[in-house]
Amino acid sequence: MLNELLIPAKIRAGDIKAFEELFYYYYSPLCWYAASITGRMEVAEEIVEELFYVIWRDREQLHIFQSLRSYLYRATRNQSLQFCEHEEIKDRHREAILSGANAQVSETTDAQQQMEYEELQHLINQTLDQLPERRKQIFKMHRSQGLKYAEIAELLSLSVKTVEAEMTKALRTLKKGIENYIQMR
Repeated sequence: MLNELLIPAKIRAGDIKAFEELFYYYYSPLCWYAASITGRMEVAEEIVEELFYVIWRDREQLHIFQSLRSYLYRATRNQSLQFCEHEEIKDRHREAILSGANAQVSETTDAQQQMEYEELQHLINQTLDQLPERRKQIFKMHRSQGLKYAEIAELLSLSVKTVEAEMTKALRTLKKGIENYIQMR
């Protein structure tokens, strides 16, 4: 069993064995706790790994004024809830964009606007076809199938960070293509 009073002081002093002992003792229970909040084990593992990374990185400033167990569980809870809030905001934003785009297309009766829409849609499809295969696949899984980054990462055996990076690059390419189209008009 961990001596919760000595561990923080030992870690502050750079004792890697004390840190490893803390990590191995709490890693699994914290992952399960985070997964119970986020609903995704891979996200939970990232949250807990990040927590331990920050503890080691900032070990010299580590001052815990409560039980070590309470500190770890509270930090895990806070990060898990923050992740859930971020996902909810992204979902609401995506829904707003999709519903706005659908409403705009359905209300378009003017032939000129319809033609411009089709031209822009063609440009988007053309730009997507030029993306590297994995990036295009990730983009379509997220935008067309509505999968979350973590789900895509699991299906493609990638990290969530890789999926996020690929989506960022895909969106950057699309933005650039659309900006070029608008400037030419």
